[in-house]
Amino acid sequence: MRIFVTGASGFIGSAVVSELLAAGHSVLGLARSDASAAALTAAGAEVHRGTLDDPASLRSGAEATEGVVHMAYNHDFSQMAAAAQTDLRAVQTFGEVLRGTGHPLLIASGVLGLASGRAATEHDDSGRMPHPRSQSAQATLALAEQGVRSAVVRFAPTVHGEGDHGFVHTLIEIARQRGVSAYIGDGGNHWPAVHRLDAANLVRLATETVPAGSVLHAVAEEGIEARTIAEAIGRHLNLPVVSVTADEAGEHFGWIARFFALDGLASSAHTRELLHWQPTHAGLIEDLDRGHYFQQTS
Repeated sequence: MRIFVTGASGFIGSAVVSELLAAGHSVLGLARSDASAAALTAAGAEVHRGTLDDPASLRSGAEATEGVVHMAYNHDFSQMAAAAQTDLRAVQTFGEVLRGTGHPLLIASGVLGLASGRAATEHDDSGRMPHPRSQSAQATLALAEQGVRSAVVRFAPTVHGEGDHGFVHTLIEIARQRGVSAYIGDGGNHWPAVHRLDAANLVRLATETVPAGSVLHAVAEEGIEARTIAEAIGRHLNLPVVSVTADEAGEHFGWIARFFALDGLASSAHTRELLHWQPTHAGLIEDLDRGHYFQQTS
């Protein structure tokens, strides 16, 4: 297949591009900058210049291919409402192009906030979760009734591997700045994770075979205790590991506090059975122990 990939030069998207190409597919990657275009060309993908807020560029990219993997999103927390509307318009644009074709449309979402007191599953309703992409997820799934092989891939909050600058990288930088590696309360809350290469493999499998209207969980580890993550960070930075109270968390962690306090257990049992997906790469703590997260560049 020839697949249009948005977010194609990003941390996860670049791994998806490599996975698709290695499996014999061709990739048309959305690029908004010269640097992104150069990275796509170096990877062996074709370049389609455009942006998420340019529906015409999204439409022409989708029209030139046989399916869409929509990974891009504006994660500027100061413009969450605008970003959600831009994303929804993108999904609607893709739906208009793909309607009646039976071609795949996959979009990225997340697992945090889906359930309380138990592991979230693929059967939990995206519409009830406080996720910025919830409207897009509902719109995507509705396209299954219009001849689109649509699916929502909910990613673990930590997709880890070399080059990760997400949540775990942020926790490491906070520990360096504060001089301690901290967790909140007893640290027994859980944090799901998946290696970026396992996540990319899941996206490729879904692009090829997923049934219309599917919800998938890109989760390799259902939940690592926050205290265990803090201990691994403290061990590598040679810092004390401490607990902070819920009242202290905001001051200590800043914006990440409300996420790191969540108990986010999430299962991927249905996804594994549906796609025969088996994660094979390092878990989060093993990945931390490899040391690349702690290398500082000048």
